[in-house]
Amino acid sequence: MPRLSVWFIRTALLNLGIGFLLGAVLLANKGVYLHVPVQRLLPMHGEALLIGGMVQFAMGVAFWMLPRFRSGPERGAEGWGWLAYLLINGGVILAGSATLLNLSPLTSSLGRAAELLGAASFGGSIWRRIKPFDLT
Repeated sequence: MPRLSVWFIRTALLNLGIGFLLGAVLLANKGVYLHVPVQRLLPMHGEALLIGGMVQFAMGVAFWMLPRFRSGPERGAEGWGWLAYLLINGGVILAGSATLLNLSPLTSSLGRAAELLGAASFGGSIWRRIKPFDLT
């Protein structure tokens, strides 16, 4: 398995664990009142599970499983994939922590933009590896 896929998948599992923990705290707050600002964990919970967990896991598996090139580097230019990894994780941290730390709404928008640029970077890194099946 390529190192980039390993990092994507490990980070995705870490984000899933964080998202489940935050979800458990949010759910426990419904039964036993913990503290008023607990509801501010909700955006981080969603970011960690959806973007940090599910999207990163899909990216890691896609980078690993898509067809490889016969000549040159097997998986093409991995630099764009590493850039996508950094942008996605930076975006999750920025967008998720904006409400938690009472930061400006611009911070959340910057996080979303980083996630979008990360997705575009990943798409660019795998675009040439997407091929149709030859069913003949």
